[in-house]
Amino acid sequence: MQNVAIIGAGELGGATAHALARSNLVRTITLIDETRRVAAGKALDIAQAAPVEGFATQLSGATDLSMAAGASIVILADRVTGGEWQGEDGLVLLKRLSQTAAGAVILCAGPLQRELIDRGVGELKLSRTRLFGSAPESLAAAARALVALAVNGSPRDISLSVLGVPPAHTVIPWADATVAGFALTRLVDEPSRRRVSARVNALWPTAPYTLAAAATTIVEAMAGRSRRIASCFVAPDLSTGAHARTGAMPVKLGPAGIAEIVSPSLSAVEQIALDNAMQI
Repeated sequence: MQNVAIIGAGELGGATAHALARSNLVRTITLIDETRRVAAGKALDIAQAAPVEGFATQLSGATDLSMAAGASIVILADRVTGGEWQGEDGLVLLKRLSQTAAGAVILCAGPLQRELIDRGVGELKLSRTRLFGSAPESLAAAARALVALAVNGSPRDISLSVLGVPPAHTVIPWADATVAGFALTRLVDEPSRRRVSARVNALWPTAPYTLAAAATTIVEAMAGRSRRIASCFVAPDLSTGAHARTGAMPVKLGPAGIAEIVSPSLSAVEQIALDNAMQI
């Protein structure tokens, strides 16, 4: 991973650029927004923090989308004016990126970009392994923090994923969740798990800095710095002919995007909830 382009210099775009720069995962980050000089100003502000925060990532700002050419990852964030890239504007952007940065993995960092992923794969025929979203991982991180509070432990010891379409159709596969290697279902009773699920739903959409951390986690896994399984928005496999929509699923990642979609262990109730969430 050498070059990353972030499209949109709003609050999420700036936070993602800063989090990614601090991680020292990539050589260069280009922050792109059509609003005059805002992207360049934010890139300069982040770059000036390098001596204090100890990172060597090079940052620059631009207003021209052609500056995304050559990027190995393009992250769609939010515009300074206009909010997250979504709807018809987002679809036009994806079409332009498919020509300008044809070899790049496109990572949608915003919580409202699930439908854009759906349309990008369904209408533009982009690969579902190279166009996906990182926002569910931010919700999974919040769920881990809530479980850690319930067991009086550390979020680093909690392993769990988030599935479905948050917030109304969020599914947590509790049977696969662990606390420091122990089955979570042995340590947290059913009423407590229900309370955690309800609180997780209320946290969606998550805040920009949490979303930025999730996007950085995904890039870290793609760069080979970690082998963790992450929760991502993944488009359905259209080759099967099934009528489904984009939803959160646990995935393994590699330099080319999604390497494998992991099938979790679900109870009968959880499986029905997931099937209902993914139906159109």
